[in-house]
Amino acid sequence: MRRKRHRKFQALLLVLCFIGLLIIFLVPFLTDRAPEPSDPNPSAAAVPEPDEQATVTPSPSPVVIEPTPTPEPVYADAVWMAVGDVMMHTPQLPGAFDKKANRYNFNPFFAEVKPILEQGDWVIANLETPMGGAEFGYSGYPQFNAPVELGEALNAAGFNFITNANNHSLDQGEAGILRTIENLKALDIPFKGTAASQEEADSAVLSEKNGIVMGVLAYTYGTNGIPIPEGKPYLVSLIDEEKIKADIKKLRDAGADFITVSLHFGTEYQITPNDEQKRLARSLVAAGADIIAGSHPHVVQPYEVVETTGENGHVKKGLIIYSMGNFISNQRGDSKDYGVIFKVNVRKNMTDGTVDFTDIESIPTWVHRYKPDHSYRYRVLPIEETITATTDTLLTEADYIVLKKNYDMLRNRLDSMK
Repeated sequence: MRRKRHRKFQALLLVLCFIGLLIIFLVPFLTDRAPEPSDPNPSAAAVPEPDEQATVTPSPSPVVIEPTPTPEPVYADAVWMAVGDVMMHTPQLPGAFDKKANRYNFNPFFAEVKPILEQGDWVIANLETPMGGAEFGYSGYPQFNAPVELGEALNAAGFNFITNANNHSLDQGEAGILRTIENLKALDIPFKGTAASQEEADSAVLSEKNGIVMGVLAYTYGTNGIPIPEGKPYLVSLIDEEKIKADIKKLRDAGADFITVSLHFGTEYQITPNDEQKRLARSLVAAGADIIAGSHPHVVQPYEVVETTGENGHVKKGLIIYSMGNFISNQRGDSKDYGVIFKVNVRKNMTDGTVDFTDIESIPTWVHRYKPDHSYRYRVLPIEETITATTDTLLTEADYIVLKKNYDMLRNRLDSMK
């Protein structure tokens, strides 16, 4: 019994010794693994010594590139206006002569349309008569010559530009052209179509209104068989397609924003343009002309708007007016006593330089001829305005009926190619 107890005691001692040895070996190991005491200033502890401190490059802030805003376009507007043939037949002269003043007064011709013409910045007429004055003797068809007072009346009515390349330019010969040029210059009315020298013929005719520059060219199909004096081709500008295209380019290079080309062409008294008119006009628009202002048929013909693409890729409108008829003349019947005023709003984008036509209006007119005494009197009347007002005391009821009928006819004719 005592031996068993002794063995148990020995076993207990061995267990205790084993536990003691474990404690001796494990305590240092556990002490090494214990966390260090908390640093009261942890950020300071994290800072390395100066000689050990690394250079830290801060991360760049992202750069936000704002898109350049597209500038709002700035526009300029100006009004282009034109009429057809201005003629002076012999019956137009007596009633316009003021005996007291001993001179002609043609202002009443244009009094009724003056308020319309005054709306234009450029107001153009085709002067289809030499205006040589009394020295050449006044005459009508077939070889015209008009008083200088006709130019005065045109100027007073609002016309500020004349084209005069037509089949009657040479009716009074070279001297008649030169005197007409002198008279136009004295009236300070710019013109194109005839010239006193090659230098004048070659010079670019530009007219600026409201920051928009118009260039003008004018040509005729011929001069009624009257030869241009030898060595002086500059006196009258004749239609030459390739030369016109070259002239268009010269005007554009000289700074023209848009170009008007006056063409005296077509077939007399034909109410529709012929194939050559259409081909030539469209070819010139494709070459850079913006407005074709047609005359010569003595009746109103249709107009059309075509689209072309300019050198800068901008799609632009080209206006082709085949014939504006007779603005003032003594011709009667078969619509020869009708004409049309064209009014076009020209808008230039001052930001990129492009030009557009924002409004195109055609205003039919009628030459009212009446005889209050032994001489005829003449007035150019705006038809729609006249028949709407119905207050013109010089017109009869029959006049109004005819005007209404012919207004519809002209409207249909003008718009037939739109």
